Amino acid sequence: MSRLVGKQAPDFKFNAATGDGKEFVEIKLEDYKGKWLVLFFYPLDFTFVCPTEITGYSKQIEKFKSLGAEVLGVSVDSEHSHKAWINSSLGQINFPLGSDMTKKVSDDYGVLIEEEGIALRGLFIINPEGVLQYSVVHDLNVGRSVDETLRVLQALQTGGLCPMDWEVGEDLL
Repeated sequence: MSRLVGKQAPDFKFNAATGDGKEFVEIKLEDYKGKWLVLFFYPLDFTFVCPTEITGYSKQIEKFKSLGAEVLGVSVDSEHSHKAWINSSLGQINFPLGSDMTKKVSDDYGVLIEEEGIALRGLFIINPEGVLQYSVVHDLNVGRSVDETLRVLQALQTGGLCPMDWEVGEDLL
C-alpha cells in the first residue's frame, strides 16, 4: 500500500445515518472542504469496542467543533443498520455514520480486511484543503483515544514542529 499522508485524501461519497438516527443523507468528501475532518473507520455495528469509540468521539464533539473540525464514522454496514444501531444501542450521537457497503472507501484508505470484508480501526485527519495529514491503522481489538486524536489535531493546526507528547501551550521546536 502506498502512503496517503501528504496527498489529497481519497474521494468518497456514500449514504449515512444522521447522528439522531432519524434520517439518511448523502455524504461526500467535498462537504468538508474548508474544515478539518476526523474520519474514522470501525469494523461493524453491534460489536463490543465500536460503541465505546463512537460515544467517546460524540461526547467530545464540542472540542472538535471549537477546533474547526467535523467527525465522521464509517463502517461497511448499511445506513439502515447504522440507524437501527443508533436507535437501539447508542442513543443520539453528534455526527453521522457512513455506510461503505461497497467497501471501496475502506479499500481506498487502506483499512479493508478483504478476507473478512470489514475495516480495521483506521483514523485519518484531513486538513481544510483536503490533504491527508495523519493516519493510524491498528488491530480490531484495541479502541482509539479521543484525547490523543484531539492532541494530534491541535498539533497539526500549529503548523510547527511539535515534540513527542506535545500539549497545547507548550513550546514548539
